[in-house]
Amino acid sequence: MSDKTEHIRQETYKIGRVNRVKRHGHAPLLLWFTGLSGSGKSTIANAVEQLLFEKNYHTYALDGDNIRFGLNSNLGFSPEDRSENIRRIAEVAKLFLDAGHIVTAAFVSPYQADRDMVKTIVGADHVVEVYVNTPLATCEARDVKGLYKKARAGEIKNLTGISAPYEAPTQPHLEINTAQLSVDAAAALVIQYIEQKLMELHE
Repeated sequence: MSDKTEHIRQETYKIGRVNRVKRHGHAPLLLWFTGLSGSGKSTIANAVEQLLFEKNYHTYALDGDNIRFGLNSNLGFSPEDRSENIRRIAEVAKLFLDAGHIVTAAFVSPYQADRDMVKTIVGADHVVEVYVNTPLATCEARDVKGLYKKARAGEIKNLTGISAPYEAPTQPHLEINTAQLSVDAAAALVIQYIEQKLMELHE
């Protein structure tokens, strides 16, 4: 079997990340929100992007459910498919970072190895890992998508937190419990952290 890259080559274009960063006036960054379904990942990511947009940052949001309607519509929820889901997202995020954007990404991403892979693909210095550490009981009480009820009834297999594992981050940059913090307070906390991070990257 031949090497898949045997007949292709990587093209180099005159306009690159440095040019886009200079035009945008800020460094690119990936904000990776991880946590159980119903923890508040997407809600916080949405609020954070709104605040960034209002501050004239160039942003784009990647969301777990939305991506599965298109790019990853052929993937299921087996461990292998979950890993491939995250790998593809990391590659997409890398493209947006090359375009000079701040990317919010809200994905359960239950495996530590996959989250480490994201940092390897994108570059660890440009990733902020936000662990939305909301207790399972709170997530299940919300059950905004009805997933927990179906999982408890045996209608859904491989639901993280019920019938599939979640490997909590050991050293996240930020940890948020939405049972204790409002969305606005959580978003403000993230903004405060990343604006300091952006200043460091710009130096």
